[in-house]
Amino acid sequence: MLSKRAKYAIKTLLYLHNNQGETPISAKTISEQERIPYKFLENILRELRQHKILKSERGAEGGYKFLKAPSAIQVSDVIRIVDGPIALIPCVSENFYQKCDECISEENCQIRKLFMKLRAETLLILDKSIVELGDL
Repeated sequence: MLSKRAKYAIKTLLYLHNNQGETPISAKTISEQERIPYKFLENILRELRQHKILKSERGAEGGYKFLKAPSAIQVSDVIRIVDGPIALIPCVSENFYQKCDECISEENCQIRKLFMKLRAETLLILDKSIVELGDL
């Protein structure tokens, strides 16, 4: 299941994409418009800034803007940043791989084959960019 943090991160990026202009958008505005608790949003924005997706500007006209082009930000990347692996079991994860302790042969494991297929199909959808998601 997608965490609220990941959902709010995606909502935040969609909001920024749909409302981007010359002026940065404040966390307060995002919080109010998207109904995301402000303190929760601050942590999400910090994480997106640390991963070089957003940049922040201080001052009265300060706020958040994209550092990385929205067309280059995949939904799958946002989920990985906020929630970690997309794969449901660790032996099929590309970025967070771990061998299953009880597995005798990964090559013959039917459960692994099923979840590899599920992961591949899921990524076909989640590898869409924020821009493409906004067009759905």
